[in-house]
Amino acid sequence: MNNAAPAPARPRGRPRGNPPTRESIVSVARALFLERGYRRTTLRAVAAAAGVDPALISYHFSSKKGLFADVMQFQCATALTVEDVLGGDPATLPGRLIDAVTDLWEDADFRRLTAEGDEAAEVIREYLEHELLARLVEFLGGREATARATAVVTILGGLIYTRYLNPLPTPATLSPSETRRALIPALRAALSPRPRTA
Repeated sequence: MNNAAPAPARPRGRPRGNPPTRESIVSVARALFLERGYRRTTLRAVAAAAGVDPALISYHFSSKKGLFADVMQFQCATALTVEDVLGGDPATLPGRLIDAVTDLWEDADFRRLTAEGDEAAEVIREYLEHELLARLVEFLGGREATARATAVVTILGGLIYTRYLNPLPTPATLSPSETRRALIPALRAALSPRPRTA
């Protein structure tokens, strides 16, 4: 008769102690997505590179799509820090918005991530809608805040689409400074309070 206690089962899901943070997993995943692309990167490969159980990734991100979304959101949030963009002189806000978008999209690694088709496009839509638009509405305040923020995000979304995602010849050949000069008047108009009508 074997009285030896059974070996403890390997814990699954959320580990105890001090496991690698979400941020460290996102960092490892970003490197693999850049190296292999979305389709050839597996959750097992990310888990192995991060030194964690694959169940931990499922716990934090639900799926590969969720992990990729976090990688993209982190990249957006790092480059387009809403607090930094919205802080400072309101008169120069249009320029800061354009600079944030062009700085992000001129980054070669970010452009490689955005080449992942539908997955990347969905993340960008969600970021514009739930992060930038929502924060702009809060920042602008007042009865016309949603309309003004929507106009701003529409202009920036148009910039992203016509310059980076599906480039038109003219916008794509402009330098970032030329893009800035071309779009600042439109953004300034979008940000301005609407005159009250009778």
